[in-house]
Amino acid sequence: MSTAAAPEPALVDDDLVVRGVGEEPDQDDVRAFEVHWQHERVGRVELLLGADGDAEVIWVFVPEYRGVGIVERALRLVLRWAFDDLGLRRVEARVEDADRDSVRAAMRAGLRKEGVSRSQNVPGGRGDVVVLGVLDDDPSPESREGFIAQLNSALPTKRAIAQGVLRDAGGQVLLCELVYKQEWDLPGGVVDPHESPAHCVVREVREELGVDVEVRGLLAVNWLPPWRGWSDATVFVFDLGVVDDDFVARATLQPREIRAVHWVAEEELDRHVAPYNQRLLAFLATHAGPAAYLEDGLPAL
Repeated sequence: MSTAAAPEPALVDDDLVVRGVGEEPDQDDVRAFEVHWQHERVGRVELLLGADGDAEVIWVFVPEYRGVGIVERALRLVLRWAFDDLGLRRVEARVEDADRDSVRAAMRAGLRKEGVSRSQNVPGGRGDVVVLGVLDDDPSPESREGFIAQLNSALPTKRAIAQGVLRDAGGQVLLCELVYKQEWDLPGGVVDPHESPAHCVVREVREELGVDVEVRGLLAVNWLPPWRGWSDATVFVFDLGVVDDDFVARATLQPREIRAVHWVAEEELDRHVAPYNQRLLAFLATHAGPAAYLEDGLPAL
């Protein structure tokens, strides 16, 4: 990468001035900036230039100025210069997860949260590090698109699962004997990003059992608390109707996930399913009303 000189004139945002301090000897891969606010030096920002148009940004500020909006303003100026004048393609920041002020400042400057690197060496010991990044063609953080992108990268996510209840003419429920866990389960799976739960259950049954089903309605939404190492999830339970007696014979199982499928009578369900599904199926056996909201398989409203 070329060794362009530090920016002149200084980068300015109202009463905030960011001045390039020039290249230091033997450090032509570093661009350093001093940050001045109201004629007082309050911090320093550095770009550590890498190969192929990438860089890492680091910063340090006087503590009392860290949470008042100055950091993100300075970072925006430096990032804009880095893309416009240096022609960088991507800038990354790695911030201690415990340093919430710095994480917020980076995101308000336009960097998106991309992940967490666990148990890294940090000042004072070890800790998790948040990885954030911004690309040269990302929308401005001041735009609607940029603001939404920041929220989407950082808002909590909850696993969504779609499952279906299939019955035979005698009222038995279809359960899948899974390769990766002991308990049998209803057919279905995890909802993909940008996929509806109803579409997911149809897709999962087609992929794992090799047959097509039709969603007849929503039976329940069941929130599952953390269980056996799994984090919490929301399960959409759909009515897939009554199928012909030859349904199991027509199934083509995906061997990586499904060992076998079984028709199970109501009185036998407790022997095969996890406790939360015991409660769910017991509730559904007597519930004839509208779609229910459940928590851990029990009515919550």
